[in-house]
Amino acid sequence: MTKKKPLGAGLSRDERMLIVVSEIIQELLKAHHEGKDVNLNRLKTRLASNYGLPSAPRLVDIIAAVPHEAKPILLPKLKAKPIRTASGIAVVAVMCKPHRCPHINMTGNICVYCPGGPDSDFEYSTQSYTGYEPTSMRAIRARYDPFLQTRHRVEQLKQLGHSV
Repeated sequence: MTKKKPLGAGLSRDERMLIVVSEIIQELLKAHHEGKDVNLNRLKTRLASNYGLPSAPRLVDIIAAVPHEAKPILLPKLKAKPIRTASGIAVVAVMCKPHRCPHINMTGNICVYCPGGPDSDFEYSTQSYTGYEPTSMRAIRARYDPFLQTRHRVEQLKQLGHSV
């Protein structure tokens, strides 16, 4: 029994990903015109496996590839977690620069129940955080600059289809 060769076998991974993204958009537009609902995750997984891709395309990549004239049709269907901006307000969390545990002066040691801080095993994370939370990671990437944290989060929400 021979193994079925994936579509576009001679193409690079990026070229196959581009084809998958364009086919996803075509199928979504076709389903919209026919008035059908589409399971986006199932569609992404099926097309990615047909083309031998190790993972399905990210939602951000699909949204970025939607043609301008199709955006009003597809963006509401592709928007990730639409409840985030449903009220018209986008909440953006910003973290301040880490400081030492205030109890270190009294006890000579950091609190057991408060991970994080500059003296912890979690390196340069804010007190009571491990540094692996999404907001913590964004803060570390922006070096705790509140303007950069806000700007990058707003850009990220925009890429995910939210109107900001």
